[in-house]
Amino acid sequence: MLPRSDRFSFDDVTIAVTAGTGGRGVTSFHREKYVPVGFPDGGDGGRGGNIVVRVDAQLSTLDHFKDHRIFRAKHGGAGSRNNCHGANAQDLQLRVPPGTVIRDATSGLLIADLDHENVTCIVAHGGRGGRGNAKFVNSRRQAPTYSELGEPGEDRRIELELKLIADVGLIGLPNAGKSTLLAALTRAHPVIASYPFTTLRPNLGVLYGPRDERVVLADVPGIIEGAHVGVGLGIEFLRHVERTRMLLHVIDGSVGRDEALMALSTVESELRAYGHGLMEKPHVIVVNKTDLMDAAAVEELLAAVPGARTAAIAAADGSGCDKLVDLIMRELPARPAAVTQAIEERIYELPHGAASSEFAVSSEEGTYRVAGAEVERRVAMTDMNNEEALGRLQRWLRYRGVEQALMDAGCTEGETVRIGKQEFIFYPDHRDAVRPDA
Repeated sequence: MLPRSDRFSFDDVTIAVTAGTGGRGVTSFHREKYVPVGFPDGGDGGRGGNIVVRVDAQLSTLDHFKDHRIFRAKHGGAGSRNNCHGANAQDLQLRVPPGTVIRDATSGLLIADLDHENVTCIVAHGGRGGRGNAKFVNSRRQAPTYSELGEPGEDRRIELELKLIADVGLIGLPNAGKSTLLAALTRAHPVIASYPFTTLRPNLGVLYGPRDERVVLADVPGIIEGAHVGVGLGIEFLRHVERTRMLLHVIDGSVGRDEALMALSTVESELRAYGHGLMEKPHVIVVNKTDLMDAAAVEELLAAVPGARTAAIAAADGSGCDKLVDLIMRELPARPAAVTQAIEERIYELPHGAASSEFAVSSEEGTYRVAGAEVERRVAMTDMNNEEALGRLQRWLRYRGVEQALMDAGCTEGETVRIGKQEFIFYPDHRDAVRPDA
């Protein structure tokens, strides 16, 4: 899936998504020769398009969202006469790489963790189509002259965060030689220089084992003291090793035994403080730059390093890299079965907000606002230019208790009431509430 060499970027992005509005229903009556008064035959509108996020294994970054951050799905088609329904709009699909985490930008709610192929997430639902007047025929109303407008599509801002999916993570202080090691083990070509923080973004490379095993390595930029609380770019980088199966901890042996051990302790302290199971992952301690050390100093440092899995290399000339590859292949845990096996398509989706029937009344400088998913949806789908449709809406508001709630909040006749994007003058109907027509 991944090229043998590539540069990857991992910046998070926030995008605005608006699903399509449903098509409006139509008010129509059957027309036929010698039939002066036809029956209602207005069709329903089509559903608006959803906004769907889909994993694309060919992608490795979120860069394609940099210059385009507002997405709108198409609206549903309007109904027509002869009970013809409007066309449903196609869903708008946004492609993201594996490892993308989706959150609601307003609430911070985790929507989905798209960690495999064949995974999709509906992040905004399209509005349902409005019903045509044929749907409102009943025993009391044989010829309704109103229909519904389409339901508005959901509108929200979402955050896309990419957590790198790699098999092995290369960690260590700046200038430990991680990028040089990545280049020596794979065909990646990271920018390498002799100053700290040369690597500002994680780099990936693909290591091929003796039996053509394919292992993805990630060179994570240098971790410094305080990285677990965001010093430098710590948290942004540490999250990329959460999904790895093994860590290669690279230390610069040429700085001397005591300083090398202190560097090892610093990085391990940051991993331990960050948590997320990083210290529980299998570790291989890689002593690098042995070409700048004598044999006795190398042996002394290896003896002082805690843990049995150690390797001494010189990444600059490739010395010891073959033994390191053998060690990686021997110690690397197997991939979870859910990753190695073909999985069925999984679909995440947020609950459709229009399902809630709860509402709240508040006062804003002499204006009363009614807020609630269902009541706002009803108002949005009502044709305000149709007197019969307005009468139906008022009956529904009285039946649902909205009218009584406004009076309980102190709203009196002639005051302004806002519901969604509409404003009304309050004229309460004191008749007993009866169940309105569907």
